[in-house]
Amino acid sequence: HCNFEFDFCGWKQDENDDFNWYLRTGSTAKLGTGPATDHTLQEPSGHYIFIKSSFFHLPGQKARISSPVLSRKNKNCKVSEGVVVAGMIIFYYHMYGAHIGSLIIYQRTTLKHEKILLNLTGNQGNFWQRKALTLPGDGDEDFQVVFEGIAGRGPKDDIALDDLTFSREC
Repeated sequence: HCNFEFDFCGWKQDENDDFNWYLRTGSTAKLGTGPATDHTLQEPSGHYIFIKSSFFHLPGQKARISSPVLSRKNKNCKVSEGVVVAGMIIFYYHMYGAHIGSLIIYQRTTLKHEKILLNLTGNQGNFWQRKALTLPGDGDEDFQVVFEGIAGRGPKDDIALDDLTFSREC
């Protein structure tokens, strides 16, 4: 579980992207964009991570952050007796702004094969939303979950994440 109150909890910035996810507290600087508070504490002192579209980021540029590696050696993360057992990731996201970009969540194996789990584009509303995604248990490669934020067309469009939690299965 990561609520970003102290650090990135082992989540790492990808090196092959255009800019980074940032840790912050309170509301984002511009009116009409971003969350007023984090999701965990729901107060200005709480932390979350976000990407901010700006004049420095061209539309389509990407920021990626990856989870620690999850092991398929865990018997609950493997195919057992023909039944696929899958873990989950539960998280909260905030995507608000007139020209918001996209949030894409991937499952990436250690051999760098990526499978899209979710693709959200555009304004999703001015509130934190909960999402639970199944992490398919097919194959026996260890894997990571990758959150990719894609810059939108305007300088006032933020994408924020908080409370990223893996289910006990993995």
